[in-house]
Order: sequence, then C-alpha cells, then structure tokens
Amino acid sequence: MASDLQRKKTSIVFNAMDVNGDGFLERADFEALTDRWVHIRGADEQERLREIMMGWWDALRAASDQNRDDKATLDEVLSVVSNLGTMLDLVVATAESMFEAVDEDGDGEVSAPEYARMIHAWTGDDAPTDAVFARLDLDGDGSISKSEFVQHWVEFWAGDDADAPGTHVFGEL
Repeated sequence: MASDLQRKKTSIVFNAMDVNGDGFLERADFEALTDRWVHIRGADEQERLREIMMGWWDALRAASDQNRDDKATLDEVLSVVSNLGTMLDLVVATAESMFEAVDEDGDGEVSAPEYARMIHAWTGDDAPTDAVFARLDLDGDGSISKSEFVQHWVEFWAGDDADAPGTHVFGEL
C-alpha cells in the first residue's frame, strides 16, 4: 500500500495530468500533455515528444490499468507506485526517456530554464522553480546531469523520504 507521502506526490502529478478532471488518466491526457510541451518547445520537437509521452502512457497503462478499460484511476496508479521499489528497471527506463525530453539541446544536462519549461508543461503553471532546481542540482554546477535526474525520478516515484531532493522533482509539495 502506498504511504501518505507517495499518495501526496502521486496525486499532485495525477491531478496535473488529468486534463479534463474526470478522475482518470487516459491517452487523451498524455496527448494533451504532449501538446502543452510542444506549444512550449516548438513544432520541430513534436514527433520526439509524442513518442516519449505516448511511450510513458503505454507503460503506465500496461502496469496500472487493472480492469483494461484504457483508463487509470489514482488508486490503480497508486497500486503500482507502492510496488515500484521492486521495478526499478522500469522507473529508470522512464527516467531516461523523460531526461531526453527535458534536455532540449541534447547536451546531456538539464539547465534551470529547461527544468522550468518541464514543470510548466506538466502543470500548465508558471510557478517559480529556482529553489527546487537548486535542491535538485546536487553538485551545484548549475545543471542536473542525467544521473542526478534518474536518481531524483527514482526518489520521487519509488521513494518514501520527504527530505530526499527527488521528492520535489515536480515542484514543492
């Protein structure tokens, strides 16, 4: 069973992604997320971002859509989240795909502006991201490396430590 912290973290992401607020994640929500990201990044990124987001939808649906209705409820997602510690290969693979989407210029690092655009794409909100970015930049070099990003993604999805930097990968809780 997911902890209170895992429920809180997952609920924030779930609600941000549930575009129409119907209580389900479905393909249309991931398409809308892709469209938001493309709007921010530009049409030349559309194919790449769509491939990454739809791949994430396919993985989420396969793991969590227990009744096979092509929708995932928060409880279905939470049932998977509570077991992600035993599926770290899936979490890492998703993190690596997401890193490729966030690293706009392909330089192997996520800059503060790239991170801010990711948060805006996910949430549709222009909330300040400087404090969270500083927490995620573990070595203080002004960017988040792929290994840092993967570590944070794993901490967010499979972790249960409120003090872990990755707990805040999608912003302050």
